[in-house]
Amino acid sequence: MSKLTATAVANPNIAFIKYWGNRDNSLRLPANGSISMNLGGLNTQTCITFTPQLTADTLSLNGTPAAGKSLSRMTAFLDILRELSGSRLFASVTTENGFPTGAGIASSASAYAALATAASSALGLKLDEAGLSRLARRGSGSACRSIPGGFVEWRMGHTDADSYAVSIAPPEHWNLVDLVAVVQSQRKPVGSSEGHSLAGTSPLQQGRLAGAGARLDTCRNAILQRDFDALAQVVEADSNLMHAVMMTSRPALFYWQPESLAIMKLVPSWRRSGLPVCYTLDAGPNVHLLCLSESAEGLRQRLSAIPGVSQVLLAHPGGPAHLAEDCSLV
Repeated sequence: MSKLTATAVANPNIAFIKYWGNRDNSLRLPANGSISMNLGGLNTQTCITFTPQLTADTLSLNGTPAAGKSLSRMTAFLDILRELSGSRLFASVTTENGFPTGAGIASSASAYAALATAASSALGLKLDEAGLSRLARRGSGSACRSIPGGFVEWRMGHTDADSYAVSIAPPEHWNLVDLVAVVQSQRKPVGSSEGHSLAGTSPLQQGRLAGAGARLDTCRNAILQRDFDALAQVVEADSNLMHAVMMTSRPALFYWQPESLAIMKLVPSWRRSGLPVCYTLDAGPNVHLLCLSESAEGLRQRLSAIPGVSQVLLAHPGGPAHLAEDCSLV
């Protein structure tokens, strides 16, 4: 049997309405729906080759052989594909992120969206977008949102069959920009997968979930109507609610750094002065600032001048995960 190979590229995404907590940890069925924007220009490229020469899966991440949790998590995900395809072949996987890994920029989302796209193609599985989104969700919940393009909603669903993400607007719908103020590029000590399992220990989680539907409606309408003021209010509130749950879980999770909080306190004053900008943070210390494209350069300069900001990444609404012609990683 000859080797089976494919390459795929996917963007991370930034959640406007957050996913935090599962109804089913194994299937990664979320406790609430969520909405996000793909981050075009921030890419994960993944090359996979299934071959009879291997006796176990191998993983190279950003040029370094990976072992431990990263490798075992990937192998468990590839086992799902092997079961679906009937293949018994092990795989060699090479993946590279063009942005900091494990620091709250959704590297697991782009990683598993790219891996799902490449691996399913290599094994000859003919999955539609919904099927790919469902598959990617099994590797990382937020990965399901990196399969469709543009502005994306993850429908929480009731079962594995109806929990997947759909595009609610294409990338060109709105000229939003996400400026990521990087204040820490090291991998965070507690990953999102572990954090999701703690969500239910917070006394605030049920209150967060009770209002999630209304926030989803507000956010969806703000995107469709390109209403930045409405978007800013709901995005900041939802981010703060998620981090309040994190900080009151047992054990407590504190992802914010002093530099994160300093930026968050500046943003409302900038908005009052007429600059359309809002903040949101995923499970990490780096601050995502959303603005309109015409304000991006001035905002980038402001962020770059803040002590503790090591770099500012810029992303426009990105497209869907897709296959690439060949692997440029060696």
